[in-house]
Amino acid sequence: MPRGYRRCGEESAFDAIRLAVPHIRPGGSITMTSGTAAFHGGEGWFLGAAASGATISAAKSLAVELAPIPIRVNVVAPGIIRSPLWSQLPEADREAMYEGVGRGLPLGRVGEVEDAAKAYVQLMDQDYATGTVSIVDGGTLLV
Repeated sequence: MPRGYRRCGEESAFDAIRLAVPHIRPGGSITMTSGTAAFHGGEGWFLGAAASGATISAAKSLAVELAPIPIRVNVVAPGIIRSPLWSQLPEADREAMYEGVGRGLPLGRVGEVEDAAKAYVQLMDQDYATGTVSIVDGGTLLV
């Protein structure tokens, strides 16, 4: 890889899938990660919305492409999750963001890592889901 060249997360995910597919047993699955920005962008979310939308579109295409093997392909699209993703923010700002966002959601809180993990497990366990997007957002897309 050329010096100074940094791959974006989506390229790395697709490389991982390309390399993994020959080793996934028939009936297995791939579960990708997107985000609610794919459905509702906003100021400052241009790249996140584009990447999230591209991941969902790619997963739907892969679901059809890998169906003959058969390998299922699905996506989890979380909203704001209390996770290391936000660790670059100072702790006080991070907690204020969680509190403010959570207060505005129908469920009254941001998600926890465990909330998103349940969606991944469900999609991996569900033998009749492919090309599906599981939105885990506490109602973010409703408000």
